[in-house]
Amino acid sequence: MGGRPIVAAAAAGGRPLTTARPSARPIVGPAAWPIAGAVVGPAAGSAVAVRLSVEYVLPLRWSDDDGCAELTDYLRWLSGRVAVTVVDGSPPELFDRHTDRWSALVRHLAPDPALRYRNGKVNGVLTGIRLARHERMVVADDDVRYDDAALREVFRLLAAADLVRPQNYFDPLPWHACWDTGRMLLNRAVGDDYPGTFGLRRSTMLAMGGYDGDVLFENLELLRTVRAFGGVEACPPGLYVRRLPPTARQFWSQRVRQAYDDLAMPPRMALFLAVLPTAVALARLDRRMLPVAMAGMLAGVVVLAELGRRRSGGRAVFPVRASLLAPLWVLERAVCSWAALGLRFGRGGIPYAGRRIRTAAHSQRWLRAAR
Repeated sequence: MGGRPIVAAAAAGGRPLTTARPSARPIVGPAAWPIAGAVVGPAAGSAVAVRLSVEYVLPLRWSDDDGCAELTDYLRWLSGRVAVTVVDGSPPELFDRHTDRWSALVRHLAPDPALRYRNGKVNGVLTGIRLARHERMVVADDDVRYDDAALREVFRLLAAADLVRPQNYFDPLPWHACWDTGRMLLNRAVGDDYPGTFGLRRSTMLAMGGYDGDVLFENLELLRTVRAFGGVEACPPGLYVRRLPPTARQFWSQRVRQAYDDLAMPPRMALFLAVLPTAVALARLDRRMLPVAMAGMLAGVVVLAELGRRRSGGRAVFPVRASLLAPLWVLERAVCSWAALGLRFGRGGIPYAGRRIRTAAHSQRWLRAAR
């Protein structure tokens, strides 16, 4: 078997919210899904892939087809293991092209026109949930790439949990993805990261009436809505699911938008907003203190990121250079947080897909009160 840990123990059953934690000894899973052109099926000395009773919902909205061939290979592999629904909000000409490519592999359909949330991804997710053919579901962004071991583990955890939150990692890892990995490591060091995929129970999602799609940080909104409903959450930091990196251009375009997400977490936002004023205050007090203080802070960030990297076998998927780059991510977030704050209070929200979204995500208290 391959060499990366993938898994954590199942969530405890029952309500209210219970967070599952991993066993100390992670299970080692096989290699990632096959490369383009590989034949999926039994081979000499290998186990036949088991088909799971899982609905895999993939919402997407593309403006071009640059990644279509690669995604088609993944869907071909995936459709042999689970039922797949692609909810496609792309323009008509692209939608028709995708139908030609994918209709023999997966169920390909448009979002429900009755759903008109500002965040179009939520329209796709809710459409897929309503039409799912299985109770256990995986919802994943179009850049997420599961393997057999991760699919099986999410399926297993959903026997006792309403929501499963895996850990994403970038592969391949160009410089900008390595930079952004610092965010994942710091999140892991102080709690848990926010992935681009969840395992979900359909009955829970239907019972709670879905979740609000007029927010920017839709994954956090979904997570908090499940918690407010009293759902059981499994959050295994050793369940790793591969994610393709964005292009460098996409990376730069996401900086302020991702900082805007922190408005949903006021203590975190306040921490990043304090970085630059603290540096200025130190410089005014004693310029000789500034280099020492900054060096100490940056070293502390590296140590914290390294703790996140070493958690639950993370060294198998996160290189040490990601810990070393974590201070750059903190400095970037410190600058972009002020830009996000300006958009929130100066422009009434952040532009997103041709519309403006004001709310990053609702608080846990607000969601409980709204039930």
